[in-house]
Amino acid sequence: KMFELNYCPQCGQKLTKKELPLDGLIPYCEQCGDFRFPVFSVAVSMIVMNEGGDQVLLIKQYGKDSYILVAGYVNKGENAEDSCRRELIEELHLTAKSLHFNRSQYFAPSNTLILNYTVTVDQAEKVSPNEEIDAWNWLSIDEARRQIRPNSLARTFLLEYLNKCKLDR
Repeated sequence: KMFELNYCPQCGQKLTKKELPLDGLIPYCEQCGDFRFPVFSVAVSMIVMNEGGDQVLLIKQYGKDSYILVAGYVNKGENAEDSCRRELIEELHLTAKSLHFNRSQYFAPSNTLILNYTVTVDQAEKVSPNEEIDAWNWLSIDEARRQIRPNSLARTFLLEYLNKCKLDR
C-alpha cells in the first residue's frame, strides 16, 4: 500500500477524503481547497553492462554480502537519465555510453518508485568506487543470475532484462 498523506503539506490542516471523478476518494485539504496526491521518492536502478553485452557489473553495499544493482535517488529538478549518469560517476567513476529505460516498479518498503535502466559502459574504464560501495565485480551473465541478491527487486529487474535479451536473440 502506498504511503498516504494525513496532513496538508502546505498548511498542516488534517486532510479529509473527497471524491474526484475518475480517481475516487483522494485526500483533500478543506483549508487550501486542493486535492493532495500521494507523495513518494523516485530512484533509478541500473543494469550496468559491458559493450559486448556479456558481462554485468554488480555491487555490494551497506555491509551486506550479496550483489545488487547500482542505484540512487533522483534529485529534485533532475531527470531520471541524468540521475543514472550522476550515480554512475559518483559511485563508480564510470561514464554511461548508452542508456535505455526498461521498466518501473513501486517499492513499498521505502515508498519509492524505482525506474530501471540498462546502461552500457566501457569495461576498460577504471572502476573507482566511492565509500558507499563495499565491493564490485564484473560477472558473466550466468554468474550475475546466480549472484544477484535473492528475493530482491534488483533480482527481478536483472532477470527480466536478461530473459528478454535471450528471447530477442
